[in-house]
Amino acid sequence: MSHGPTDPGEGHSPAAWTAVVIMLVAFTAGTVFFAVDMPVAVIISAIVLALGPVVGVIMARAGYGVNGPKYTPKAHN
Repeated sequence: MSHGPTDPGEGHSPAAWTAVVIMLVAFTAGTVFFAVDMPVAVIISAIVLALGPVVGVIMARAGYGVNGPKYTPKAHN
């Protein structure tokens, strides 16, 4: 998929990065909690994992998405 010179593509925004970081941390924590047999913490990690995309959508609607007014794309090399 090619993008034009002014199109940063998908996922290059603060909203996308925040959602992904939340989900990565939750997944990692859930894996560790599963390995040490802490079922309540695994469930909490799963809930946090599900909240990652919600936070991303909220941030995108607040203007931090790729086409949002609060987002300034960085130059690509």
